[in-house]
Amino acid sequence: MTEPRVPRLSVDIVSDVMCPWCIIGWLKFGKVIDHFAGQLDFRVQWHPFELNPDMPPEGEDAASHVMRKYGISAEQSRANTGRLAGIAADLGFAFNRGPTFRMRNSFDAHRLLTWAGALEEPEQAAATGVQTALKLALFAAHFTDNGDVSDHGVLADVAASVGLDRTRAAAILASGEFGEMVRTEEAYWADQNITGVPAFILGGRMLVPGAQDPEVFIRVIENKVLAAAA
Repeated sequence: MTEPRVPRLSVDIVSDVMCPWCIIGWLKFGKVIDHFAGQLDFRVQWHPFELNPDMPPEGEDAASHVMRKYGISAEQSRANTGRLAGIAADLGFAFNRGPTFRMRNSFDAHRLLTWAGALEEPEQAAATGVQTALKLALFAAHFTDNGDVSDHGVLADVAASVGLDRTRAAAILASGEFGEMVRTEEAYWADQNITGVPAFILGGRMLVPGAQDPEVFIRVIENKVLAAAA
């Protein structure tokens, strides 16, 4: 007897490697995937968004950047950093922002992610897809290891760490390959009024903005996806 097919749910995630709430949002969403195990087949694709598209190659001290961009004090910046680190730690992710932690230009990271997405097999699952693996490795390289994820050598090493061809990654980084695709995607999501990240688009039509708690996603999926399929 043939097993009934599990409904498929596409999940488009617009995010930036520089965004701490993006990794927190993904870790929360992982609990949603676990909650619907056996009920839904989640297919995840990551899309580019640059919080700081004009960030120079040398980057900028993270604390100074946040204080300048958001108009907050050093004390407020430290409090926000501690709060984020606590939330991430509860989800199993380490923020190790040392005194040399810097914001970086993320355009080349997005080029590699776009390449990885193009390599995905149609039947790959969210938890094992190489694009998701690369995205998570880039988050760890930036937030946990304080690595320079605008540096081509670091990026090629991160790509290799998730099983991608390092030589091919280095060749992409040395060229402008996938750059136009990144710009086209960024323009598309801007046209869809995505102005902040993370942004989760479920089933191509249901926008859930921000790093929401799992219960929010579960409620949307139960009311908008499973109820419609019943």
